[in-house]
Amino acid sequence: MPSPTIFLDYDGTLHRGNSYATPDGIVSSAPSVIDLFEFAPILNELLLPYPDIRIVLSTDWCVRFGFEQAKAALPLESLVRRVIGTTYAGEDLAAWTTLARGAQVLGYVARHRISKWLAIDDRRDGFATHPQRLIHCQTDAGLGDPAVTDLLRQRLFNLAA
Repeated sequence: MPSPTIFLDYDGTLHRGNSYATPDGIVSSAPSVIDLFEFAPILNELLLPYPDIRIVLSTDWCVRFGFEQAKAALPLESLVRRVIGTTYAGEDLAAWTTLARGAQVLGYVARHRISKWLAIDDRRDGFATHPQRLIHCQTDAGLGDPAVTDLLRQRLFNLAA
């Protein structure tokens, strides 16, 4: 049986705002964000009691920069070690970008027969049939919202049970 899995988006979850590439690197669209992944320590702390939970990247970073670079962008080695894959596996890019995020995640869930999972995302599209599995973040708050982190804490406890 596969390990419990978190499907993780980056923009609007691990940092506020969306991101974009500049000649000087990747930056947030939120002017007050100095460091990307500002909320990675929060996710790391919430996952500490659950060493068996794995992460699958559902972020567009995998499409834009490739899986290895997206994975390496995580600032904490403890999170990097949990990453086992990505929902994007080189499918036809034009078709992939038209899929709802939930459809991307559910496709991975079906292919890998995962029964215990949660998605952390600022997008809701495609999760209508699984709302209890989505930890929805507001793009301008991400995991910096205490109500969202409380919900994630509760759902991680149930996921690991």
